Amino acid sequence: MGLRERKKEKTRLAIIDAAVDLFLEQGYEATTVEQIAGAVEISARTFFRYFTSKEHVVLWFHDHSEGIVSEALACRPGDEPPFVSLLQALRVMLHEFTGATSEDTARFLKMRQLMQANPALAGKSVARGVETERRLAVEIARRQGRDAETDQLPHLVVAYAMATVRVGFECPRPQEIENDLPAMFERVEEALVLAQRSFRPGWDLGG
Repeated sequence: MGLRERKKEKTRLAIIDAAVDLFLEQGYEATTVEQIAGAVEISARTFFRYFTSKEHVVLWFHDHSEGIVSEALACRPGDEPPFVSLLQALRVMLHEFTGATSEDTARFLKMRQLMQANPALAGKSVARGVETERRLAVEIARRQGRDAETDQLPHLVVAYAMATVRVGFECPRPQEIENDLPAMFERVEEALVLAQRSFRPGWDLGG
């Protein structure tokens, strides 16, 4: 990134960090955009150049992760089985997090803590995840020459892949790795490997 882009990214992350700290300290509902902006020493107007709302701050990880997966998926070979392509794209996203700085790790774990403490926010996160899955299904369908509006197979490919990631994170979730990000992602990789070897070859091609 150029200098201007680095500055913008630094400000974006500072907003996220300030917002999450305030959400954890005084509650999501009690925190205002003005308070978040004040903590970063910017104006509310500047805040809205980066985020449309405080909810958008909470869901930023979804935007970030979807962008990584979508870009990685677009780079996969066109003749690769779609389920394999999507699992490989998800691995790129996981690698992005496992190579994170200590600040990135702390940010991720705080966001996870915030979701666990706020069922309403967790619900919004699930809804945002559904949007991602729909867009990925459209891309999988396009790669196969299928119609995502009428064909269930691309949606099944995406649903199985994303369910695998959720199982890796959550089922089961040993307490001793709750704050160990590398161990968390290792479990996700184990789930991806298990899923990849559990399906009959060619199932995702509709043959």
